Amino acid sequence: MALTRKTPGDTARSASERAHERSLEGLLQELSDARAQARRWAARDLAAHAQAAPQLLARLRLEQDPSVRQTLLTSLAQIATEEAARGLIDFLRSDDAALRNEVVEAMKNMPEAVAALMPALLADPDADVRIFAINVLESLRHPQVESWLIEVIGRDPSINVCATALDLLGEVGTPGVEPALEALRRRFPDEPYIAFATDVALKRVREG
Repeated sequence: MALTRKTPGDTARSASERAHERSLEGLLQELSDARAQARRWAARDLAAHAQAAPQLLARLRLEQDPSVRQTLLTSLAQIATEEAARGLIDFLRSDDAALRNEVVEAMKNMPEAVAALMPALLADPDADVRIFAINVLESLRHPQVESWLIEVIGRDPSINVCATALDLLGEVGTPGVEPALEALRRRFPDEPYIAFATDVALKRVREG
């Protein structure tokens, strides 16, 4: 069977077509194209259209191609509206561990939108979602990170959530968090890890 080779002209035409401005309607249609490459191009171009966030989120629920999925997440992070961030939260409940991790990374790149939703995330009924929220905080670079973490270790009933917050607080906390750390130790007096991690966190914040 003879192989079809692409000529430089073919490649140039493809690049030209790709670079040509396309309508929002056309891009949304291409999100359902049978070709992964077409879906990937459409997903990338839709980053310029904030109103396309619902369609990008809907496609993310269906997408099986890893490169297209990553492009969808990148575009949603670039759109970075509260609507986009809120839509991504649903994926934190997914059974797909890889998708959950990819969503956490995307949310780290949209700090303003995620910050508006963080109080609700940290109070989510699902402990795993609360842990994912703390993982997002790690890179959020928001002035309220310390106060959010202090609130978590002061009230969250889950030792796993508190341990996750404690580990991060040891990295980003200031000396002012010492009372909260000591209070956490008293909340879980019979938990060796909490005692150990509290000592580590106290040492770090005291040393600056």
